[in-house]
Amino acid sequence: MRAYLSVFRLRRRLETQYRGAALGGIICQVFFGLILIALYRALYAGKPQALPFPHVATYVWLQQAFFRMLLASDADLMDKIRTGGIACDLCRPVNLYGFYYARILAQKLMGSLLRGVPMLVFAALLPEGWGIAPPASLPALLLSLAALALGLGCVSALENITMAFTMRTLDFRGMQAMLNLLMMVLSGNILPLTLFPDSWQPVITALPYAQLLDAPIRLYTGEYALSRAGGILLIQAAWTAALILLGLAMWHKNQRRMIIQGG
Repeated sequence: MRAYLSVFRLRRRLETQYRGAALGGIICQVFFGLILIALYRALYAGKPQALPFPHVATYVWLQQAFFRMLLASDADLMDKIRTGGIACDLCRPVNLYGFYYARILAQKLMGSLLRGVPMLVFAALLPEGWGIAPPASLPALLLSLAALALGLGCVSALENITMAFTMRTLDFRGMQAMLNLLMMVLSGNILPLTLFPDSWQPVITALPYAQLLDAPIRLYTGEYALSRAGGILLIQAAWTAALILLGLAMWHKNQRRMIIQGG
């Protein structure tokens, strides 16, 4: 366990070096957040929805703040798979899946904090109807943070499954594009899942993508009652465990039949 914690700390420190990229990301996500809220305000002006608009604005800001958590990828691992450099990592006295899971976990966590915290401060200072609303209650805030932590573990497991496919195909672009499309649509990044038809809700909220950010946001806004929080967290934990076990099996099988490319 100490080795994986060391990997996590080293990757966390590495992520803090890219402050210019973080600043550019903050500016970009703030811009898109304001554009999306303006579009939703126009939608509500023409046809009010059942969901209160402050919840929609809050949903948009939280999605934009943690956008990095969804789409960050380990470019070093992709390059090692393509060039054959991963052969050196096979000599490490650690489980290779756990090694890279700790790396991607640290990358997504620090990338989200570096961008998300300043964005949320900015959104809290905006006038009502444009900014982020306070949490429904203190227990809702604490439960949403717990759900966000489980969502981080879930999305990191999904990323390692993508890497497992990359070991077979040597080209991550197809699988990465498919995963990004599914995450953008089914995590609520393009359109908040709360605005999807009611008949769709039981299906889309049970998928792993909804556990990444949609579930924490609904707990934060109070759309999910506190009495349902235990079930929501259990679903998140179950998906995280299932995806980790699937990733472990895929990595183990790949390592047994791996053909190293490069020279």
